Amino acid sequence: MELRRYIIRRLVQIAIIFFVILTVLFMLFRLAPGDPVSRMVDPDMTPEEAQILISELGLDQPLWMQYLYYLRNFFMGRFGNSFHYGQPVVTIIANRLPNTILLFTTSIILSAFVGVFLGKIASWHKGGKVDAWMTIGALATHTVFLPWLALIMIWVFAYKLGWFPITGMISEEVWLNPEAGIVAKSLDVLHHMALPLATLFLIHFGSYLLIMRSSMLETLKEDYILTARAKGLSEKVIRNHHAAPNAALPVVTSVGLSLAFSINGGALTETVFTWPGIGRELVFSVSHNDYPLAQASFLLIAIVVLVSNLVVDVLYAYLDPRIRY
Repeated sequence: MELRRYIIRRLVQIAIIFFVILTVLFMLFRLAPGDPVSRMVDPDMTPEEAQILISELGLDQPLWMQYLYYLRNFFMGRFGNSFHYGQPVVTIIANRLPNTILLFTTSIILSAFVGVFLGKIASWHKGGKVDAWMTIGALATHTVFLPWLALIMIWVFAYKLGWFPITGMISEEVWLNPEAGIVAKSLDVLHHMALPLATLFLIHFGSYLLIMRSSMLETLKEDYILTARAKGLSEKVIRNHHAAPNAALPVVTSVGLSLAFSINGGALTETVFTWPGIGRELVFSVSHNDYPLAQASFLLIAIVVLVSNLVVDVLYAYLDPRIRY
């Protein structure tokens, strides 16, 4: 019952926060400099034709009227058409979102597994050479500037060595070939995905390693670890079955939030590698004053982040029986 009341209370808080986000996003895009119409009309369009277009977009209405239309359309699931593409925003997001989920979810899960495993080993060898080298490597990769690392990866492995494609997600000669099967197309995507995946892995795994190492060192001081040793359990059993599961709780939070924020596609990563995901589309829509597309992308991110926070909190209660809400 306590957990149920906590979830209901959090859902109410999420609803209030999301309404505030809705309002703030509307105001920010309307007050931002730039004219979306001038970016989407033909230069030869007459003033009368431009005015008709503005009227069709609802941009000639008072701000408060635009806000009411905005709320109504949101709750009815109508996000409008992109000013630039001329397509429904829902269609554009539906086409880009799987690409972002594929790249970033894979990188976060892979880096989390490796980071937790290495962090567990580093903590068990505290003060030794293994611990020192792992900690230095984690700090070095975690603090590196992501665009710089991405460009280095492209220059070395794509341009100089020619092992991987420089940009994009697919090869036209493969996907337009009627004889190419699902295996060939999947391998082509993985080939394009290798460099951005490696870049994101190097950036993220260090943080999970450091979190797991720190949490393990604290857990190893707990009384139940001393009790386990007193019972004669092996160090491997103590490490893997007693210390590691409890020490992994902070990592669960970090992974949950990372997955939530990854839905924005990591604008820098997708832009550098020309990966057709939500992050790259978000940058484009903001720079081109594409209100419907930019607003829908930000709202998607907000929803995922808010819900992910709630899911992580509930997971904590299941993973650690000592936690009560």
